[in-house]
Amino acid sequence: MLEVHQFMCRSDNFGVLLRDSQSGTTALVDAPEEAPILRAIEASGWQPPSLLLITHHHGDHVEANLALKQRFGLSIIGPAKEAEKIPGIDRSMREGDTVRIGSEEATVIETPGHTAGHVSYYFRDSGIVFTADTLFALGCGRLFECPPAIMHQSLKKLAALPPETVVYCGHEYTASNARFALTVDPINQALQDRARKIEALVRDGKPTLPTTLAEELATNPFLRWGDPAIRQNLNLMDATDEAVFAEIRKRKDAA
Repeated sequence: MLEVHQFMCRSDNFGVLLRDSQSGTTALVDAPEEAPILRAIEASGWQPPSLLLITHHHGDHVEANLALKQRFGLSIIGPAKEAEKIPGIDRSMREGDTVRIGSEEATVIETPGHTAGHVSYYFRDSGIVFTADTLFALGCGRLFECPPAIMHQSLKKLAALPPETVVYCGHEYTASNARFALTVDPINQALQDRARKIEALVRDGKPTLPTTLAEELATNPFLRWGDPAIRQNLNLMDATDEAVFAEIRKRKDAA
C-alpha cells in the first residue's frame, strides 16, 4: 500500500511524497518548490525519492524539477503531450500507460482541460488518484488551454472511478470553492454541512485534503451537471450536460 505525506509549498500548492510500504521506494508528485520538498523528505525519514511524477507543465508544478534531479538523480515522468515543456523529463506517458513505485502501479489518465496535456495518476490497489489541477475539492481547474467540452470529458473520466477513491489535488482552494458552490447548489444539505466542516478546518489551520470521489460527487457542482436542482437554479433544465458544466465554469471565472 502507498503511504502519502502531503505538505504545503508556495502559497497554496500541495506537495506530495509517496512511499510503497512493501519496498520502501519513494516518489514525488509534482515539484512546486524545492525547499519545502527537501524538508518533507528529511522529516519523513524515508529513503530519497527515485521518481518524480509530473501532472502538467505549469511553473508551480515543475519549478524544482531540475534541482531535485541533480540532488537525487531521480527519473522524471510526465505527460507526452507536454514533454517539451517539462524540465528534465525522462519518460513521456500517455493514456493507459503505467508507472511503478515499488510494488504499486499507477495508471496514467489523460485529463486535459486546465492544460492541453494534463494527466492524472491513479493507483488502483491503494485506491488513490492524484488529479492536480483538473479536479479540486469542490472545484475544477481554470480552462487555460482547452474549451469546456474537453474538461467536461476529463471530469467524466475521473467521476467514473470507484466512489471510495481518495483524491489528492494540487491546491488548497477548498474554502473559496465551497463559497462558490453554495451559489450554484444552495439547497444541497451535504454541501452545506461540508462547507461548515471546511470552515472549521481552515480556522484550525488544518488541510482540507484529501477528499474522496464520493464526497465530490455529492457536493462538487463541477461533477453535478445532471442534478435537477442545479439545472433549475441555472435555468438550464433542458441543456446538455456539457452546457451546464460550461455555465458553472463561466460563473466561477467571474466570481
